[in-house]
Amino acid sequence: MAKLSARRLITAASLPAMVAATLTALPSPANALSADVVVSAVYGGGGNSGATIKNDFIELANLTASPISVEGWSVQYASAAGAVFQMTALHGSIPAGGRYLVQQAAGAAGTLSLPTPDATGSIPMSATSGVVALVTNTIPLVGCGISCSTAPNVKDLVGYGATANVETLAAPGLTNTTAGARSGSLVDTDNNSVDFTSGVPKATNTAGTTVTATDDPDGGPTGPTPGSTRIHDIQGSGRISPIVGQSVTNVPGIVTAVRTTGSSRGYWMQDPTADADPLTSEGIFVFTGSTSPAVAIGDSVLTTGRVTEYRPAAGAQALTELGGPIATSKLSSGNALPAPIPVSFPDTFTKTGSLEAQPLEPSSYVLDWLEVHEGMRVTVAQDTRLISPVDTEFGELWVTLKPTQNQTPRGGSAYVSYDDPNSGRLMLQALDGAPAANVGSTLAAGSVGVVDYQSFGGYVIQTTTLGTITDGGLKRQKVTPPKKTGDLSIATYNVENLTAGDSDAKFARLAEAVVVNLGKPDILALEEIQDNNGTVNDGVVAADQTVAKFIAAIVAAGGPTYDWRSINPNDGTDGGAPGGNIRQVFLFNPARTTFVDRAGGDANTAVSVLKVRPTSNQIYLSASPGRINPTSSAWSTSRKPLVGEFLYDGDKQLFVVANHFNSKGGDYPLTAAVQPPARSSETQRTSQATEVRNFVADLAAKSGNTARVVVLGDINDYQFSPTLATLTDNGALLKPLINDLPVNERYSYVFDGNSQTLDHILISPTIKGYSYGVVHINAEFSDQASDHDPQIIRILTGCGSEPLPDRCRPGSPVVDVP
Repeated sequence: MAKLSARRLITAASLPAMVAATLTALPSPANALSADVVVSAVYGGGGNSGATIKNDFIELANLTASPISVEGWSVQYASAAGAVFQMTALHGSIPAGGRYLVQQAAGAAGTLSLPTPDATGSIPMSATSGVVALVTNTIPLVGCGISCSTAPNVKDLVGYGATANVETLAAPGLTNTTAGARSGSLVDTDNNSVDFTSGVPKATNTAGTTVTATDDPDGGPTGPTPGSTRIHDIQGSGRISPIVGQSVTNVPGIVTAVRTTGSSRGYWMQDPTADADPLTSEGIFVFTGSTSPAVAIGDSVLTTGRVTEYRPAAGAQALTELGGPIATSKLSSGNALPAPIPVSFPDTFTKTGSLEAQPLEPSSYVLDWLEVHEGMRVTVAQDTRLISPVDTEFGELWVTLKPTQNQTPRGGSAYVSYDDPNSGRLMLQALDGAPAANVGSTLAAGSVGVVDYQSFGGYVIQTTTLGTITDGGLKRQKVTPPKKTGDLSIATYNVENLTAGDSDAKFARLAEAVVVNLGKPDILALEEIQDNNGTVNDGVVAADQTVAKFIAAIVAAGGPTYDWRSINPNDGTDGGAPGGNIRQVFLFNPARTTFVDRAGGDANTAVSVLKVRPTSNQIYLSASPGRINPTSSAWSTSRKPLVGEFLYDGDKQLFVVANHFNSKGGDYPLTAAVQPPARSSETQRTSQATEVRNFVADLAAKSGNTARVVVLGDINDYQFSPTLATLTDNGALLKPLINDLPVNERYSYVFDGNSQTLDHILISPTIKGYSYGVVHINAEFSDQASDHDPQIIRILTGCGSEPLPDRCRPGSPVVDVP
């Protein structure tokens, strides 16, 4: 299972419901969307009765991170019913992310001048209805009728009010005191009715100077006043806002944090004057899409927008926020921030049932405590221990507020059952980045941030201040002591989408793990070996170059020259990264073990168990390597098990089944809106487990229960899951070796701060003497060669009969504990 990162994507689902519905119901736009320069505002009431601003204007916006020249371009205007366009030529350029102001005709009234315009015309625009086109030349538009948006060289077009010359539908009609402005994210959907809203006229030039109709003509702001709605009114005393879907005006708050990167930009604000209800949050996120907000921490603002509930993933809870077209008025800067509230978790993670239908009980449940503080400033007022490595790409880390809760010997929090998700876990994301650090490191008290909710991690503290991290001294493990002559070592390792095009450094790191940390296993089952050109989706399925490069890296690291066996999948059928065609591969040391080759194994042929003679217990595979029932629906878009027959210690027969079951994609997060979370992916894994169990049962039955079998790989499920119960026949058919370890040591992967088991080695009862361990070299470290830790079993010589020598007894150590 490759790591999933919790990122917000801007889709129709994240737009206001009314907007999303409009986008769905309407036909496809007729013109290409403008991704660089758009018309951002139009105003035709300048100087009219009641107007404050003296001139009509047209404003353009550069959506890119580079300046764009408009030399030789023009803006053109026509009346609502007219076919004749008047033109104003443009010159110069628009700065990166900036605006460009075109001043038009003045009226007799008004008290405010526009900022210094970047281009000047004399067009008297209608205050109510009209058409404005941005054209990449200076040739007047002629003969395009009501379809000028599709005319040659038209970059963008806005029809407002009672006109049919539009992109899809017209923008709202305007007045002497209202202008049409593109929404806060400046997105161009080629639907004027969606992209534009009417509001207070506001104009900005390339120098960044802004004039708003509410400004004082003597140079100072008139001081817009707060509206009647406060943040606690929006948040309400439940999980869903009582006014969701409504627009709110001039909601007051102090900016407490700002996010200026990614596609989920915006700011958090908090009301410094709380109400008397402890269940109503005083903080909220203001979503500005891909546009960075023009605010800073400490600004006192009034925000106008639409109350939305953003649900970042299927089954997730919703984040109450202000979205849609956002208008922000800054009143002052440098204000004191509301005091952060110390994070204090109750004992129980959450209640059962639909959380959104139940009252909030923050003193009893962790998820309720976080919900009532959604959007507010909080602080981690105690030293805490990292229970995940820092993801330096996204500045993410997990700590525990309950240090003794299922503590692993290496500092993590073991995930021991569905009923115990570790209620002390807390995710932090450093808005300014975080340094690399491993599990067991210490985060000093003093981190401060705002409570957010996102995809996989659920609730997260977006930190504006991150405490100092002190390294915990975690070391990578090695297999010890060396294996004895006659012992057979078998390992499983998910190498995370390895392909021939990966760097030499990645191959060297993985090879070092095989040679040094795993002690040169005799058989190595690899998961996530991609084809030779990785995610290039061109029909290539062979992985010989990938495997050869890996074997060469192992030799260079001091290891043996492994031989290998695998079966190429059919193109695009086995899941994983599109085009990558991941599969399992056996590496084996021919000086230590023999692979028994039998022809006939391919992507579509099912391997079967055959008897040498009907009355004999001697068995063999119809094909080696082979695949277990590959055409079964259980393996739809998932990896098919790879089966091989080996000989070791003379003529001892061993059957090895390498697996990579389907991922947990589609399962609801631990913080899901309905508890316990749904685990929809489990259904397919249970079917896969049934296929493998039936095959192993056939090996056992036809051999008279003498077959030695090792089933291993990335099962993508926990030791306490229905998948493992099915695969092992509740322990009667196969023994899961992870259960030999103490409960708090049963893990090979870290996700959402939980140290958990996804990888497994299982053995038949016929294997009597062995040692086993998980070799922790990746999952707990920021610097990873893979996101999984490998596991290893040694089948020990001289352990075939009772009484077993001490070294043959289950649980004998196989890894050091530095």
